[in-house]
Amino acid sequence: MNYLEEYKKWCESDEFDEETKNELLKIKDDEKEIEDRFYKELEFGTAGLRGIIGAGTNRMNIYTVGKATQGLANYILKRGTQDKGVAISYDSRHMSPEFSELTALILNANGIKAYVFEELRPVPELSYAVRELGCTAGVMITASHNKPAYNGYKVYWDDGSQIIAPVDKDITSEVKAITDYKMIKKMNKDEAKEKGLFNLIGKEIDDKYINELKNRVLNPEIVKKQGENIKVVYTPLHGAGGETAKRILKEIGIKNLYVVPEQEFPDGDFPTVDYPNPEAKEAFKMALDLAKKVDADVVLANDPDADRLGIYAKDSRSGEYKDFTGNMSALLIAEYRISQMKEKGILPENGMFISTVVSSNLAKAIAKEYNLDFREVLTGFKNIGEQIKIEEQKENGKKYVFGFEESYGCLIGDYARDKDGISAVMSLCEAACFYREQGITLWDQMINIYEKYGYYKETQVAIVLEGASGAEKIKQMMENMRNNLPEKIGNYKVLEFKDIKLDVVKNMVTGEISKTGLPTSNVLYYELENDAWCCVRPSGTEPKIKLYMGVKADTNEKAEMDLEKLKEAMKDLVK
Repeated sequence: MNYLEEYKKWCESDEFDEETKNELLKIKDDEKEIEDRFYKELEFGTAGLRGIIGAGTNRMNIYTVGKATQGLANYILKRGTQDKGVAISYDSRHMSPEFSELTALILNANGIKAYVFEELRPVPELSYAVRELGCTAGVMITASHNKPAYNGYKVYWDDGSQIIAPVDKDITSEVKAITDYKMIKKMNKDEAKEKGLFNLIGKEIDDKYINELKNRVLNPEIVKKQGENIKVVYTPLHGAGGETAKRILKEIGIKNLYVVPEQEFPDGDFPTVDYPNPEAKEAFKMALDLAKKVDADVVLANDPDADRLGIYAKDSRSGEYKDFTGNMSALLIAEYRISQMKEKGILPENGMFISTVVSSNLAKAIAKEYNLDFREVLTGFKNIGEQIKIEEQKENGKKYVFGFEESYGCLIGDYARDKDGISAVMSLCEAACFYREQGITLWDQMINIYEKYGYYKETQVAIVLEGASGAEKIKQMMENMRNNLPEKIGNYKVLEFKDIKLDVVKNMVTGEISKTGLPTSNVLYYELENDAWCCVRPSGTEPKIKLYMGVKADTNEKAEMDLEKLKEAMKDLVK
């Protein structure tokens, strides 16, 4: 069936409600819009769905969400784990409450219990709830930091981590097997409640999650003391993190918390930002204005589902607010927590520090300093969660201490299995109190870390190539780089080359060939001399080829200069 026939079916069939039909009739003269909505089905990928909200097969709506949920239900039923139930949460995006309830009722119609948060909650609390309630799966309705037109559907498995192989592929197969929307089972909410299938959750899980975080504060007395003095500006960027972040900071003793009033409450339009992403400097404009007004020490921003955190902190020498990359903020937390755990004698002897192939090499230096086993995984926090699970299942497995990825996300403990922007808020405020006790700011401490380990600097470049021709160009770029190994990139000798798709590691000095030991992924990694590196991969969700790189130098100025040169060399290499 072509896109025009599919459009006609949606406009005429009794499978679809009148509101959907009316929306589609409004575009009857716009063939380009019809084509975009119907030329394909919204793909259920390795973690679920993400797309623009609207009517059509290539949109997020009650039918595409229903299809995904029926596929998930069929998989759970085949596994025989339906009695464990599924935890469901959502963020502040348009249609999030509706998609959340719809997901629950379709599961209920299949005889599967649902535990639904009574109001929006952050991703990390959903991950925690899956584990705490002993659920077989979890669903988070969110499009993370995408623009307001989007929503999404993320699936978690029983360990609280986003689904990985082979579960992801098996669920995808079940979703694809739903070839007719009439195959989606339905149930009335009152009937579901009466049968004990539809269950609301909230305060009890909130309290347990908050207490879990509070128990991980390493210096509570210092926080209470300096919490009287330190000033924190925070924004949830109209998302799900606001109430939870405010609560945890209040309960650990932060007295001077200033929440950006225009961004405090949930709003799916995200009216004060073009892009609700704490990685974007523009998202901090209102928070920084407030910080200057109240003379804040720390400025923090979560994304809409509160798994990521961006930060600015004051430089005591210049008085300016300095922004931290995702690598910097995570490694500041890591150095603080790991050093304090060691000092207090609670750092596990068989501790494990996990990072990703595109994150800072400073992580390796910190792991080495504290004698932690360092693990490097592919991008995606689910791969960090997988390593935790693997070690948990061993009789004397490694104990998880810390994990992070460069995209502004970390996890301070094994109570959840996804990035936790709420615990990052707590940890950075705790660290700010600790270092204030020593007369320095978080930025001053970041400089101290660089002075201790070396100035590690990282950046990335995304080259956008849209359409079929762009996809072909990206494919050619990857193959050209795969088949033409350079001896040098910029001023750096290539020491080792990893082709993760082909599971090949080549030592460029000895010529020795070995295996990566990583799951197959279209990623090329170059280990360079002097602790520099670079990496290339196509984006899995956007028409981009992404270049990542990092360097190490003795001074900040030298590191920034070297990084700029390496960036230009990488851009030349992929041409």
